[in-house]
Amino acid sequence: MPFLPRPSFVLLACVLVFWQQLPSSPVTTPSNPQEQEAPQKTPPSPPANAPKQVPTASTEPRTLKEQAWEVLQTGATADKTSDRAAAIQATGLIPSDPRARKIAEIAIQDDAPEVRSAAAAALGEMHARRSIPKLKAATEDKDPSVALAAAHALLLLNDDSGYDVYYEVLTGDRKTGKGALSQAAEFKDPKKLAGLGFHQALGFIPFAGLGWRAFKVVKKDDSSPARAGAATVLAKDRDPKTTEALVNAVGDKNWIIRAAALEALARRGNPSVLGTVELYLSDEEGDVKYTAAATALRLIAIKQSRTMAKPPKN
Repeated sequence: MPFLPRPSFVLLACVLVFWQQLPSSPVTTPSNPQEQEAPQKTPPSPPANAPKQVPTASTEPRTLKEQAWEVLQTGATADKTSDRAAAIQATGLIPSDPRARKIAEIAIQDDAPEVRSAAAAALGEMHARRSIPKLKAATEDKDPSVALAAAHALLLLNDDSGYDVYYEVLTGDRKTGKGALSQAAEFKDPKKLAGLGFHQALGFIPFAGLGWRAFKVVKKDDSSPARAGAATVLAKDRDPKTTEALVNAVGDKNWIIRAAALEALARRGNPSVLGTVELYLSDEEGDVKYTAAATALRLIAIKQSRTMAKPPKN
């Protein structure tokens, strides 16, 4: 009878054979088959004519404040000299604002004298005492219109050094020595010297804030200077009827009246007219839309300060 191996020996032999056939490196199998990573595919390229993806944030409506700053900043850096001068002039309506001051301080170095003079006038109007050193430097500008604007601004800031320029206009010399302005052509021609007051919007004309361009476009028998001057004076009238009249004047067909009325509303400091002001941020006349932008920023600041000053409700 042949010899048959015991079951235990057969089992041991099978185990040894199976062990020798195992791979040298261990293989791990995920406990959950769904955790296995699928082979990565390269995302398809979008069609050439597909619209670009725009971030959701950019589609949110901009605030009135953001719109106003954009209008002013665009005007201050525009290619046209008249746009830069008008935008810079408008920053004078925004007192105690570092951003407005910075815009005007940069503009006081502009190549165009009308922009430099607008910047000097604006710094005085916004009471930018930190800009006094730059204004003093501007009184040495070779263009008399810039020097006069800087001198006027210094006087608005209670800095008596501004008198030196007017002293030179009167005598031909600075108190501290020979000045450069008396050598300019404007000082040798009486007619040109007389025109400097209009050119600089230093308060010699009723619609002072509108500057030189307004003076140039006024024609014979034009009532806009008188009406603009009236709007300027009415800025200090507290009667509510005056606010209504100025709001109506903002819609005038004459851009000089529109700009003067907006400036008057800015100086009245009544934020309730912001809705009307916002409509003119896109006015076709640069002087109007820049004045509207500055007016909006001024009234927004007033509104915010009043809100913060209110005592909390019990």
